Amino acid sequence: MTTGHVMSPPHRVARLARLALFALAVIGALAGLGVLWLHLAGDPLADVRAYYDAAARLNAGQPLYPPGQDVNGSTAYFYPPLFAILFRPLALLPYEAAAAIWEGIVVASFLATLWLLGIRRRDTWIAVGILGLPIAWTLAVAQAHSVVTLLLTIGSPFGIALAANLKLFPLLAGVWFVGRRDWRRLARLAAWTAALIGIQVVLEPQATLDFLEALRPAWIGEVRNLSPYALSPVLWAVLLAGGVLLALRLARTRWGWAAAVTLATFSPPRLLAYMLMSLLAALREPEGSAFRAPDSPGRAERTRVDSGR
Repeated sequence: MTTGHVMSPPHRVARLARLALFALAVIGALAGLGVLWLHLAGDPLADVRAYYDAAARLNAGQPLYPPGQDVNGSTAYFYPPLFAILFRPLALLPYEAAAAIWEGIVVASFLATLWLLGIRRRDTWIAVGILGLPIAWTLAVAQAHSVVTLLLTIGSPFGIALAANLKLFPLLAGVWFVGRRDWRRLARLAAWTAALIGIQVVLEPQATLDFLEALRPAWIGEVRNLSPYALSPVLWAVLLAGGVLLALRLARTRWGWAAAVTLATFSPPRLLAYMLMSLLAALREPEGSAFRAPDSPGRAERTRVDSGR
């Protein structure tokens, strides 16, 4: 008489957790397909119009942040001047051509992110499934957050600085360097951030000043805001401070980079669902840090684990 193999409680819990994640991935992927269809049918590449018009204003010598723009519409430009400056060559083309090129950049950024995360890793595709809705939204409307996600996935000082000069709050990922006392990379992050700001001041001094003046609560608008700021600015500030402290505390553990990316993702006071795409970057710890935390597996060990999944 043979007895069947009985799993121990820890193995049973782990198996149930894997099944739950797989179920969430399936649900997320289906939601993503629905959102993709909805936006492609209703407002395909909608966000390109905001980027194109902003860059066209710079080309025409007009204010980058015109007074009275509708912050609730998809044509409003919220970003630092650098993004519009980089978009200026595309704004010299017909809109259709510029939109096609930019969508190619958005899709290529997503594919590059998958490559860096590891296309053979099960965790990569579980995360893509769970984040199916924000990913689909980003790709369908050609949102710049795909580029921001790639830059955070790279995780270098220049990548974080550039992401922060496209959208401000990715700069908070730099607390990872602070918590790990990686002063060399922190100094490089500060230098790159200062250099990119300097470029904007030189190329578009008035737009840079206008951006600083335009940073105000009115820019949050009346949208489906997922941020606690929508409930209470005080609550948002408290949670933000707590997130910074937690990220600093975890920086020297295997969860440090994931905590920093989560902080950067959830910190904006105007948080829309597509912005959750940047959580993909939490799957890949940046290479070349000053030291590796004792409980963080090395590259070879991670490779063996991933290949055995």
